[in-house]
Order: sequence, then C-alpha cells, then structure tokens
Amino acid sequence: MTPFDIDHIIDAMNKEINIYEVYTTSEAQKLLKISDSTMKRLLKKGLVKANKVGGQYRILGKELLRLVSPELEKEAVKSYLGLKKKIVSTINNW
Repeated sequence: MTPFDIDHIIDAMNKEINIYEVYTTSEAQKLLKISDSTMKRLLKKGLVKANKVGGQYRILGKELLRLVSPELEKEAVKSYLGLKKKIVSTINNW
C-alpha cells in the first residue's frame, strides 16, 4: 500500500457514502469498518454486488448503503426466524 492509497482511504473515511460514487474494496472496508475477510465473504456470498474492473472489485455507494440499511437487517431476521421454525419443527417431529 502506497502513501497515496492511505491518503485516498482517509479521504474516503471523512466523506459520506455517495450513492453514485464507485468505491474500491479497501475504501468500502474502511467506510463499513469491516475486515478484509468479512469483505471477501460478503462478495463471495453475493451480499454485496460488485463488478470487476482490471482484476479488482468496484462497488457502488448505493450497494454499501443497501448493506447497512435497516431493511436488510429485517430481511435477515425474518429469514433466520423462518429457518429456526423449520429446524424446531423437524426436531419435534423426529
């Protein structure tokens, strides 16, 4: 990582997320305050939509905001509760 990269990341941290701006994975990690492995997991599972440009991922600000929105958390809780209900039902019928 070069000094330019560090300055660029610090600038990104001081800004709000712009829905039309394109972010690198490093910038996205800093904005979301997540680790490199978490970012890779989010990309691999498709939870963050990204495009590869020159071998590196680029993420729209709109995707970052969608990721931290309360609606996404509600969907995750709903999915978890549905799965939990199925598991409990299966165990009870066993």
